[in-house]
Amino acid sequence: MSTLLNADLHCHSLVSDGTLSPEELAARAHANGVQLWALTDHDEVGGQHRARAAAHALGLDYLTGVEISVTFLNATVHIVGLGFDPDDPQLVRGLEATRGGRGERAQQIARQLAQVGIHGAYEGALRYVGNPELISRTHFARHLVESGVCSDTSEVFRRFLTEGNPGYVPHRWASLGDAVRWIREAGGMAVIAHPARYRFSPTEEYALFSEFRQHGGQGVEVVTGSHAPSEYPVYAAMAQEFGLAASRGSDFHGPGESHTDLGALPDLPGQLTPVWELLEHRILRAPAAPAPSVH
Repeated sequence: MSTLLNADLHCHSLVSDGTLSPEELAARAHANGVQLWALTDHDEVGGQHRARAAAHALGLDYLTGVEISVTFLNATVHIVGLGFDPDDPQLVRGLEATRGGRGERAQQIARQLAQVGIHGAYEGALRYVGNPELISRTHFARHLVESGVCSDTSEVFRRFLTEGNPGYVPHRWASLGDAVRWIREAGGMAVIAHPARYRFSPTEEYALFSEFRQHGGQGVEVVTGSHAPSEYPVYAAMAQEFGLAASRGSDFHGPGESHTDLGALPDLPGQLTPVWELLEHRILRAPAAPAPSVH
């Protein structure tokens, strides 16, 4: 398969913190020319069967997906899993445990916001949540925009919810080794999501890539809606240095909110091995359209 395939292997539905249903995302991906699609909700595989069914109904090939929250060097890092069995018991249990702390964290965020005069934030955030187990900072951000505290979600994260600002509550997620193991043992491939977002020093970033490889991780997002175009060649070089396959995904959360629409990214650089080449046997192919009947 070519690096020119329009694959979008990172996006979110309302099963986690996106604004569209799995079915609406499948339709949008198909309309935008996506040829291979994966839904990668945060710490949750509850939308996988719906996403696959919707993709196949449109003739769109599908890869199972998830984005697992990991604590590494006291920072939150995201690991995307692709091509795994979404019903694998160990993976399902691990994700359940990872989600477990979000409710208490959300209450702490709301208490901090109340201290700076923003009351009712927990109840406000809940209005945007499809799954209360997955309440996140994104839901608080939407509430703060809707209630007029901030003009957009970028302003929310500049003023609140991030380290050093009101509403920042750290959380201990899964370990890097656990996340990679759950994905691999469920038959899938682990991919470092949007590495430029973590603001690690070069030494810390090298440690992340090295440890990820040691645990059996095989891919990294190079072309993603969470990277600036100037960062694509940086992570193309990192992929080559560490012997990782390259992935591509918009990180789309919803219309009017995401910088990059489904299917709208440039192609992967040609010298890289795309993750979908290594996952060829895990791609869930859309059924062939029936041949027209001859009268």
